[in-house]
Amino acid sequence: MRAIVITEHGEPEVLQIQELPDPVPADDEVLIRVKAFGINHAETHMRKGEWPEATPVSGIEAVGTVADDPSGALAEGTKVVTLMGGLGRFRNGSYAEYVAAAASNVVPIETSLDWTDLAAIPESYATAWSALHGNLELEPGHTLLVRGATSALGQAAVNIAHDLGSTVIATTRREERADLLHGLGAEHVVIDDGDIADRVRELIPDGVDRLFDLVGNSVLRDSLRAVRTNGRICQSGFLGGLGPVDGFLPIVDMPSGVQFSFFGSFELGTEAFPLSTVPLQAIVEKVEAGHYRAQPSRVLAFEEVAEAHRLMERGEAAGKLVVAGA
Repeated sequence: MRAIVITEHGEPEVLQIQELPDPVPADDEVLIRVKAFGINHAETHMRKGEWPEATPVSGIEAVGTVADDPSGALAEGTKVVTLMGGLGRFRNGSYAEYVAAAASNVVPIETSLDWTDLAAIPESYATAWSALHGNLELEPGHTLLVRGATSALGQAAVNIAHDLGSTVIATTRREERADLLHGLGAEHVVIDDGDIADRVRELIPDGVDRLFDLVGNSVLRDSLRAVRTNGRICQSGFLGGLGPVDGFLPIVDMPSGVQFSFFGSFELGTEAFPLSTVPLQAIVEKVEAGHYRAQPSRVLAFEEVAEAHRLMERGEAAGKLVVAGA
C-alpha cells in the first residue's frame, strides 16, 4: 500500500510517500480502506518529535470502508469512522491506503455525505462533545467562551453549544474571521491578543459560566479570570504552544470556586471514555440536516499532506483540513 511516512523528525518535507506492506488486523482490530482523513495539530507535534509517542505513519482519524474484521462484527464494505485508539501513537495511523484500527474505536455510520465531508467530523466533534457534555456539563442558557474558536475543534464546539441553546462567545486572532464564527452561532466574537478577560467581563460582568480553552497554557491565567465563581474551564488544546505555565501557583492564580480540568482526545475509546457515549451517528445526521456546519475548510490530495501541515502551522487552516484517500 501507499503510505505517508515520517522519515525523520523535522519540517513537513520529512513526510514522504512510500510503499509499505498492507497491515494485517489482529483479532481486536478492524482493517479499513481509507477514503479520507482529517489533519490534526497533534500530528504536527508527532512529526517534529515533540510528542512522547509516534509511529512512522501518522494520522489519528479516518473514514472509509471495512476491508476485514476478524471478529465478524462488521461486514466488508461497511462505512465506518475511526479515531484515536493509539492511531499514530503506538499503531500506524491513517496517512495510508489501509489502517488497522482498534475495534473499540471503529464506529459504523450510515450517511449520504461525501467521504471528504464525513472526514471533517470524527475527532473534532467527538472531542468537543465529550468535553462540553462531560467536563463542562454545558446546559441550555449557559454562557460559553470558546477560546481558539476558528480551529476545527473550536468550530465544532461553537456548533454544538449553539445548537444546545447556550450563548457562545468565540475568540479569534484574526478580525476577518469574525463573520465565520457568527455564522456558526457565536453571539459575540472577541479578538484574542492574549489578554481578553476584562473584555469578556464587559460582555458578561459576572464572568462566563463555562470556558472551553484550546489556546492552552500561554493564556491560562487570563482564561481563569474570565470565569464566574463556581464556573468551569476545560482545557483541550495547545494552539499557543506546549510550554508549561511558569511559576503557576494555585493559591495566587486559581480563583476560588472555579473548577479547572483537562480533556485529552487520546482517551476516546478507552474504558473510561468509551466511544459509545458519543452520539456520532446523531452528530452526522445534524451535519446532513445543516444544524452543524462541518464542511472542510480545504480538501487536499494525498500527495499534499506536507502542504496541509504547512497550512496548519501558519495558522491558515481556518477549520478542518481534510485529505482525500490515496
